[in-house]
Amino acid sequence: MSTVRTHCSIDADGRITFRLRPPAATEPRLVLALRPRKGRPEETTHTLGLAPHGDDGEFRAVLEPEPRLAEGRWDVYLLAGPDDAGRERLRPGLRDVGALVDGGRRDRPSPVAVRVPYATKDGFLAIRAWLRTAHAEAGPVTVADGGTTVRARLHGAPLSDGAEAVLRLRGGKDTLLGVPVRPAEDGCFSFTVAHEDLVGDGGRVWDVFLRPAAGAPLTRVGRLLDDVADRKDVFVYPRVTEGGSAVRPYYTVDNDLAVEVTALG
Repeated sequence: MSTVRTHCSIDADGRITFRLRPPAATEPRLVLALRPRKGRPEETTHTLGLAPHGDDGEFRAVLEPEPRLAEGRWDVYLLAGPDDAGRERLRPGLRDVGALVDGGRRDRPSPVAVRVPYATKDGFLAIRAWLRTAHAEAGPVTVADGGTTVRARLHGAPLSDGAEAVLRLRGGKDTLLGVPVRPAEDGCFSFTVAHEDLVGDGGRVWDVFLRPAAGAPLTRVGRLLDDVADRKDVFVYPRVTEGGSAVRPYYTVDNDLAVEVTALG
């Protein structure tokens, strides 16, 4: 069981600094390992050298903004020796992520690269990374009788004439619902989806996208540009009734916006 705790801080550019006191080690290194899908082998790692910092036995490593991390969850390990044997998963210490809090207020170029250090449910240090050609950052989501209104900001691409929000039925990719967007003077946009257009027989889930221009590929709408790595159980919106169904927007495990429709009775 690991007892080594690693402090980390991140700046607005995504640069992460790690600080720790490793046990006796000849060539200490950090290894970031992209967590594979269930049943698949580990394939992608990134190694950082650790160098002494100060006179108190602390070592430091810096993960620069480049190269960008592939989208997914990266577990953080310590390698104490010259070979790859015996790597040890690390516990989180102090995490300074304050620079991420207002990350959605500044324009991001393409590709939109995001990193958020966090503590896993079993108490280890990890990094949640997103890497997308473009991204629509959701702001306030207002749920009212009859409809839900979303305010958002597009990053990595321009918002052009013919832009629309698109809701796609999960499990039925050919079932799309287009909703016009309303651009705002501050560079944001908003749209309102009528709940009556979402309900049908039984339960269903609609994933929320933006088409930034007529004929352009779909861009996911979500909330990535702040300090919250897992939003699903943190941002919880109310259910409202529409006919014989309950309608509720929510964030997925990837922090993307979706709308759940559940049959009542």
